[in-house]
Amino acid sequence: MVRKPWSPVLPWQPAIPAPRVRSGEALMAELSERVQKVVGSSSWWERHGVDICILSCSLLALPAGFLCLRSAHTIPFLVGVFILGVGYHTLAVKGSHLASHNALTKSKSWGKMWAVFFIEVTFTAEQASYNHVKLHHGYTNVIGLGDSSTWKLPFLNRYIYMFIMPLAVPIITPLVALDLLRNVEMRAALRTVCIMLLGLCCHYCLLRHVSGFQSPWSALLCMLLTRSLLAHPYIHVNIFQHIGLPMFAADRKPKRIQQMSLGVLNLPRNALLDWCFGHSLISCHVEHHLFPSLSDNMCLKIKPIVSQYLKEKQLPYNEDTYGSRLRLFLQKYEELMVHAPPITELVGIQ
Repeated sequence: MVRKPWSPVLPWQPAIPAPRVRSGEALMAELSERVQKVVGSSSWWERHGVDICILSCSLLALPAGFLCLRSAHTIPFLVGVFILGVGYHTLAVKGSHLASHNALTKSKSWGKMWAVFFIEVTFTAEQASYNHVKLHHGYTNVIGLGDSSTWKLPFLNRYIYMFIMPLAVPIITPLVALDLLRNVEMRAALRTVCIMLLGLCCHYCLLRHVSGFQSPWSALLCMLLTRSLLAHPYIHVNIFQHIGLPMFAADRKPKRIQQMSLGVLNLPRNALLDWCFGHSLISCHVEHHLFPSLSDNMCLKIKPIVSQYLKEKQLPYNEDTYGSRLRLFLQKYEELMVHAPPITELVGIQ
């Protein structure tokens, strides 16, 4: 009697019938058809308006934040810090993420303008598109390409990385951006540097002349405080939703629908993080990776369809809480963030 070769299967992975797995393109096409029906029947407000309104409100609230910082009383001052911190992260994270996927508008020319406006306060639009859209989305959890390894700093202690290092994100980000400009054409590099400097100078001058900070160091400290207000969840979200899930070799990765259902995880809805980061980065990350051109609001709208379909086809639909992922990363930091992740072998997927 000939024995079938044994292959490891992850303990949490449901048994997937081979015929269904081999028809990955058909499954993706069927799901896409269901999603497109919802998108087609949705209004402009649902497709783009809700998210544009959130970004606009965050931008319009910034003057109130600067004025609150003029107060000598603690509560109004902290309200000002909160408004500026939330506004900054909404524009810098949610805005740049949507702009990188051209999810704010159907127009390509307007899409390029929004990409420059939201993204180039830190990186060039071209770099953001290549690193995030082409690599991370094109090769999600593929070792050496889209495996989120850029977020790993193996020389740091787990507690320093998880709780102290995020405070330095506002300082590290522009330094990394300047280093990456070496690989960009001169015109794009100069444009990005000018926009970065313009943003920093405007923030500093508004703190000095509108908020009334007397000392340059106090103004710079306030800049650091507001820009690092949500840096902890920003770092955590970026590692929680991919690292620790199945990783694949470039020549043996599964079909798209299985790759995204296996290698992406959703966190629960959170009012603050949903506003600042967007549903596509928090509770609808699976939906976002399957349909990256949709806005945050549309990802939320198609979430029941996607989750029901994946469960119906016996494909994983990964969900976990923020606290649970934090405990996992603290317990298994060496395994997840220091050592190279093992390649997952899945029978019948390839």
